[in-house]
Amino acid sequence: MRRSNLPAELNRFVGRAGERDELGRLLGEFRLVTVVGMGGVGKTRLALRCAAATEKRYGDGVRLADLSALRDPGLLEHALAEALGLTDHTSRSPRAMLAEHLAELRLLLVVDGFEHLVEECAPLLRELLCRAPGLTVLAAGRRPLRVDGEAVFTLTPMSDEDAVELFAVRAAASSAREAAGRPEAVRELCRRLDGIPLALELAAGRLPLLTVEQVLHRLDDRFRLLTDGARGALPRHQTLRTAIGWSHELCTPEERLLWARLSVFAGPFDLEATEYVCGGAGLPPERVLDALGGLLAQSLVVREDTPAGPRLRMLDTVAAYGAEWLAALGDTERMRRRHRDWYMGLATWCELEWFSPRQAEVAAATDAALPNLRAALELCLEQPDDTHLALHLAGTLWFYWAGCGRLAEGRHWLDRALAAEPEQTAPQGQHDARLKPLWVLGYVAILQGDDTAAVAALHECGERSRRAGDRVAQAYAKHRMGCLALLSDDMPRAEELIRQALDAYRELGELNSNVLMGQVELAMTRIFQGDLEGAVALVDEVREICEERGERWTKAYALYVLAYAAWTRGDHGEARGLLAECIAIDHVFHDLVGLVLAVELLALVTASEGDPAEAAVLQGAAAPVWDSVGLPLFGSAYFSGPRELCERQAGEVLGPERYAASTSEGRALSLDEAVDRALAGRRAPAVGARGTRTPRPFRTGVPETRKPAGSPTVTGGEAAG
Repeated sequence: MRRSNLPAELNRFVGRAGERDELGRLLGEFRLVTVVGMGGVGKTRLALRCAAATEKRYGDGVRLADLSALRDPGLLEHALAEALGLTDHTSRSPRAMLAEHLAELRLLLVVDGFEHLVEECAPLLRELLCRAPGLTVLAAGRRPLRVDGEAVFTLTPMSDEDAVELFAVRAAASSAREAAGRPEAVRELCRRLDGIPLALELAAGRLPLLTVEQVLHRLDDRFRLLTDGARGALPRHQTLRTAIGWSHELCTPEERLLWARLSVFAGPFDLEATEYVCGGAGLPPERVLDALGGLLAQSLVVREDTPAGPRLRMLDTVAAYGAEWLAALGDTERMRRRHRDWYMGLATWCELEWFSPRQAEVAAATDAALPNLRAALELCLEQPDDTHLALHLAGTLWFYWAGCGRLAEGRHWLDRALAAEPEQTAPQGQHDARLKPLWVLGYVAILQGDDTAAVAALHECGERSRRAGDRVAQAYAKHRMGCLALLSDDMPRAEELIRQALDAYRELGELNSNVLMGQVELAMTRIFQGDLEGAVALVDEVREICEERGERWTKAYALYVLAYAAWTRGDHGEARGLLAECIAIDHVFHDLVGLVLAVELLALVTASEGDPAEAAVLQGAAAPVWDSVGLPLFGSAYFSGPRELCERQAGEVLGPERYAASTSEGRALSLDEAVDRALAGRRAPAVGARGTRTPRPFRTGVPETRKPAGSPTVTGGEAAG
């Protein structure tokens, strides 16, 4: 995990020196500091600036949790886990996982935009602060949290000097340099806008078209209308609303319509989404780009860079104003449905493209779209007649839940969608909307170690698919039951079920990442039953198909099996190379199960190469990852082999004290540091370390269902990740 996930500043921070000093002082005295103030006053910007300036105080860094786009209170804990860079594959509550993770850290958590979730946010932060003595929280919102020990910092509008400087800087950035020659007019404009930063930025965005005097004159007309000519100042929140309304009036009709329609987006959006969702009556799709350019030029929409490429976002205060206009037009529900339809289409495209060279791009695009996918799921669940769409969308996103480390959130949506949809039996031959989400839920529950829920979901899927005559769903249910048997050490049963599923896939013409992962899982059952050659043949075919199709996620598990085979042959260099590629892929996709298994096998390879100290470091680095994954090695005797052998080999050479010190060094590594350490290659053996011989390959014959500890370990695939 990086020390900080704070976004880079897109333009220069101006003024607020006194406020920064005071906020920094409060952070030194209190563990919960809340910056409160009206919309547009600059709470977020100040909090982020102060967090960056004080980062060195916190040994474990600074993390930002932006809650402004979160609409479902049930996802609050997931959002904080995401902000902390946590991936939890278990079925334990996210709250327990958060408390456990934070318990030993010295970290500053910035919580922004919480006011609409204050009833849920306050008790959660109180609990985390109580259970994590090294945690400090800097919150920013329109109201206090009202938690014991909270220091409230009320942010007021800018001083005259700061306001004038901000306006001048933003005007210069808009190529409106004539503003500097009219200091009195600028000062009067800043005064009329009450020094509210957002209002000042919106006004500065108008200067390429208007002079400062013209801006001031138009604002005066609007203020006079609002006060009915009476003396006295407007309340500051009304001043901001007036400034936003004035910006709205100066927009073209198409820009105003786009502004209103953009308010349905819950987070970052791209041009294609804008054209589809917002194009239509009054705003042809081919005119959307020009209208969007106008909103960007006026700072009503901002651009931000993401791993998926550039995205656009509308500021919350501006979006709220647009939402009111959209409601006044009576078009809110239609636009929400168009928004939902776009993101359902995006999810379908991503599922198809997951089995392609664009897999990493798909993962990044789904990440960027997550707030909007959540909004789409919420809309489906709000309408009783649309719950089948929620089932479809939650099931379609299986690749994201399972392949990108989102098991807990996937479980949340799958459970909600299945609970909302009536369980009546679909007529013979008709599509049953529950089937896909049921096998996906079974898959997710298996990976979380929740066997009871997995069996219930897969059993229902199997029964319903047989009644509906849906052979594809039958195959997936059987495949996942085989996966469960694999992790339960019942190799004969696992092999039988997975073979049956693979035969059905072939007969049905089904070929995708799931199918190939099934073949990797079949290879594991063969290795555990003594057929190393047969297992290698199976994964060689998987590797070849993956390379032809550009598929990387399943390929990583095939590489793991091949690396184990190379280790048994004593070819440590080949094993290391295969594992390096495997680890790099798993890290890209946040697949912690595949990652931790590969790191543990790499530790064994390292011990066999004669570097027991480094092997112990890698073993130590794997231990915290298992905390996020769940039961180490799934409680399986088969999966325990490499770890137990490595522990025995390295421990014998190093002795208890040195072995413990090396594993402690590994435990102290962050996930990113552990991956870097693994990919850096073997260090020279420590002075005085004896080389370790490569033991004979494990005997892999299995006379009974479960083998004793120390048996060979080859694992991968969806069973493992």
